Amino acid sequence: MVTGVAGWTDWPLVLTVCCVVANGFEVGAKLARARFVTRNSAEVGVGPEWIPYLALLEGAGVVGLVVGLSGWRLVGLAAAVGLLLFFVGAVHAHVRARVFHNIAFPVAFLGLAGAAVAHFVGAGG
Repeated sequence: MVTGVAGWTDWPLVLTVCCVVANGFEVGAKLARARFVTRNSAEVGVGPEWIPYLALLEGAGVVGLVVGLSGWRLVGLAAAVGLLLFFVGAVHAHVRARVFHNIAFPVAFLGLAGAAVAHFVGAGG
């Protein structure tokens, strides 16, 4: 059972682990050039030549979160902030291109990155 004071204290950790898993899946999908990745990037105006670079950035965030969870909290915080900014950019790309039918995905990833930031800020004691 994941509870703490008022039942909320462990949720940022749980969501940070979810962030690692979800972004790890996305990195693999980007590197494999999965059809949903190439389709979505084309819809929002991101050329296919950018996909490996986006995978590299997102993968660095995943590695940083894992390092942070291993005890190097400042690395984890930097990675979480990086992923937060990455997904702010993704949401902006969707809004700019007026692609709203699948905007829930980058918004969800943005929320997970925000939870990771909260975890590493809260773990700073």
